[in-house]
Amino acid sequence: MKKFIALLALLPGFLQANEAVSYACDDGSKISAVFSQNSEGRPLATLNLAGSSKTLALIPAASGTHYRGEGLNFYSKGDDAIFEDNNGVMRRCTIGNTPPPSPVKAQAPAVSGFVDISGSVSYRQRIALPPDAILTIKVQDTSRADAKALTLAEQTIELAGQQVPIAFNLVVDRDLIGKKRARITLAARIEQHGKLLFINDKSYPVKLVDGKSHVDMELRQVNAQRKR
Repeated sequence: MKKFIALLALLPGFLQANEAVSYACDDGSKISAVFSQNSEGRPLATLNLAGSSKTLALIPAASGTHYRGEGLNFYSKGDDAIFEDNNGVMRRCTIGNTPPPSPVKAQAPAVSGFVDISGSVSYRQRIALPPDAILTIKVQDTSRADAKALTLAEQTIELAGQQVPIAFNLVVDRDLIGKKRARITLAARIEQHGKLLFINDKSYPVKLVDGKSHVDMELRQVNAQRKR
């Protein structure tokens, strides 16, 4: 959570919680953004555009802030922002009523690429998961032998009766996983009321192909491990 608070510091200093901020974009459109937090303290951005409202959650970024949700991306740094729609079309925006000048295409600002990491989680035991089980997936950098793994992205899924195989999808800033000596792996665990039921007992490295990665993970039952 400290990382999210630090990222929020990159927003304009005059913003207050739940204050609407108006952006003018280079295609003539306007976006109203309200920055807030959910019940767990995770920063959110609610965007109002063309009569529709979408809520995006903050995810790690190499520079500035990046909100993502419902196939939309909103990058913000200081007074400037970039909005990307479901079709990958981007518009450059700035706080206020005057849109930023349209850049020459050859000089368009670079936006960090993002990597989609998807896959599934399963286990061999022929037993059903309790309806209130929770699956947690983490993308980690485990390159530091003398330090705890660094979590780059995390997804929590309340299963609500869903059984394996369980699909997952995470998005990570390419700059975070492209660092020299980085060793990117996936970790997964299934819990019920804080009690660990299943966990991966081997490393699952993330290998990128065309900017994407798909990993199928097999977990081991915790009690079964203890009986060995």
